[in-house]
Amino acid sequence: MFEDYVQPIVDFARVHEAWAAPVVFALAFMESLAFISLLVPAWGALVLIGTLIAAGDLSFWPVWIAGSVGAALGDWLSYWVGLKLEYRVQHIWPLSKHPDLIPRGEQFIKKWGAIGIFIGRFSGPLRASVPLIAGIFEMPFWRFQIANFTSAFVWAGVLLTLGDVVTKLIALVWH
Repeated sequence: MFEDYVQPIVDFARVHEAWAAPVVFALAFMESLAFISLLVPAWGALVLIGTLIAAGDLSFWPVWIAGSVGAALGDWLSYWVGLKLEYRVQHIWPLSKHPDLIPRGEQFIKKWGAIGIFIGRFSGPLRASVPLIAGIFEMPFWRFQIANFTSAFVWAGVLLTLGDVVTKLIALVWH
């Protein structure tokens, strides 16, 4: 299933290099957007697109910037939804199925603050919910955005570089 979803995206990026950055932007945006991230686990595609960068098929900089900005904007939108809907968001699926998530998220944000945005970026279950909860509990805008954009650039860089590193390790092992 995972390969059926990811491989066509990676193949498209390989064949249509000009579309690689917009594809990565869309994947990172959906991966970071509350609710949608559950349906679009894009991190695997980003790692595999990193292998294309390692092979020299794609340029790192535009893909990295697109992934970073896409991830940051997805979190920004999730934060805004939290600000606007506040506690009403707990009645929307999937939060409606897990009523303990909002109180646990509140504890997480209160404990970690802006660093929690950074931590959440690197944890699948937290990635899209932490910004939503930061919005619900009105984390100061600039504190959120600084953590959001910083973590997005690090996250995208790590995923894309991971593909590069894995490719080089495989090459070392096989040669």
